[in-house]
Amino acid sequence: MSAGSAKWFSNCFKFSNSTMNRHDSDLENVYHEKQIKELCALHALNNLFQDAKFTKVELDSICLSLAPDVWINPHRSVLGIGNYDVNVIMAALNKHGYEAIWFDKRKNANCLNLEAIEGFILNVPTPCQLGIIRLPLKIKHWIAVRKIKRNYYNLDSKLDHPKLIGQDADLVKYFQEELDSKEKEMFIVVSRENATNQRWFTGSADVSKTNQESSSASSLSVTLKNEETR
Repeated sequence: MSAGSAKWFSNCFKFSNSTMNRHDSDLENVYHEKQIKELCALHALNNLFQDAKFTKVELDSICLSLAPDVWINPHRSVLGIGNYDVNVIMAALNKHGYEAIWFDKRKNANCLNLEAIEGFILNVPTPCQLGIIRLPLKIKHWIAVRKIKRNYYNLDSKLDHPKLIGQDADLVKYFQEELDSKEKEMFIVVSRENATNQRWFTGSADVSKTNQESSSASSLSVTLKNEETR
């Protein structure tokens, strides 16, 4: 194994069920990549699929394909250390047969058919820190949430270990609390088939105030692309 690979895998670990509470005793291992540079989008993708399914090389290649004729690529950091935007995440998922569907926060999370969903990727504000110095500003950060055996986990790469959310009702409550903020967005990750037939959506919850949904969704990628995302 190369030195680079050794460093990479040293930042990933298996979280043993011996450290989980009694409600999660059936959990054997959780794959959890921890933060390196500005690669939170890469970590979120791999944590979501519980494997090193995606690579930095792949995401950089997608950036080039999205903007092939520019000197400064708008989809990643100019330093080449990550900071990928939502367009890169969507394209990466699409290459592997999945879709990222923006969730309209005006809808109730009860409208989700959790059985048809692979997981969730959230875009959230996080404090900006330079070494041990915390700067007085916030940047955007990608995190993954998914079900592993009986429970859902927050697999944020900035956490020391995965954080237990709980079961279906706990997840809905978690989303209701998280998405109450205007600064946070959520994408539902589903197979291409489930995206096409909309199996992820039950349509049974109150979906009031959904006017202008199409325009909101179409403008979201531009909005997130222009914000600093780590």
